[in-house]
Amino acid sequence: MGKTRAINNVIITGSTGMVGEGVLIQCLNSPEIDAVLVINRKPCGYNHAKLKEIIHQDFFNFSSIEDQLKGYNACFFCLGISSVGVDNDTYYRMTYTLTLHVAETLSKLNDKMTFCYVSGSGTDENGRLNWQKVKGKTENDLTKIPFEQVYHFRPGFIKPIKGQKYAHNFYKYINWIFPIGRKFFANGFCTMTELGDAMINTLSHNSERRILEGKDIIALANEPS
Repeated sequence: MGKTRAINNVIITGSTGMVGEGVLIQCLNSPEIDAVLVINRKPCGYNHAKLKEIIHQDFFNFSSIEDQLKGYNACFFCLGISSVGVDNDTYYRMTYTLTLHVAETLSKLNDKMTFCYVSGSGTDENGRLNWQKVKGKTENDLTKIPFEQVYHFRPGFIKPIKGQKYAHNFYKYINWIFPIGRKFFANGFCTMTELGDAMINTLSHNSERRILEGKDIIALANEPS
């Protein structure tokens, strides 16, 4: 007899952004994922038999929805803001403080959870730029939370899935760069499909804590399920 597949119920944050939307699409299309919960401040605009959506404004206080966050074995954390035009205190609060609060809450509510965090290429707590330091600290402190697994995804250029609602408009004009960048800078270029599939494939691993650069994301996406 074949091996029985584990039930995979996942939470996705940031599904009204390009990365979160792409991960959501892959999860809804994947036979490896049984149920998906998205938590958003506004509706994501997707309907699917295995999708549940919670509209919640305050990501620093989940007390009113905690009962709905139980029974999940993974969180694909794709929520984030750009550092451009944002003061350092706001960026720290919305990147480090918010992420750690969500992670600690989910860890408390769910045993043996996998947490996948999307940071970005160049993340480094000892880096020169403020965003590098904040995301680096976020990665390092997430690793200390008692999850079953923690993966830090560091993509650079991500090619969106055709038809995504929340893909940035400028991708229409620069997608021609992708095959060139993929050939010469493999660590920085992956597709949205690969990023989503790589997250899904973390669920077949056990007790890992890893940083995934572009080429690692591609390799994990192509692992047999």
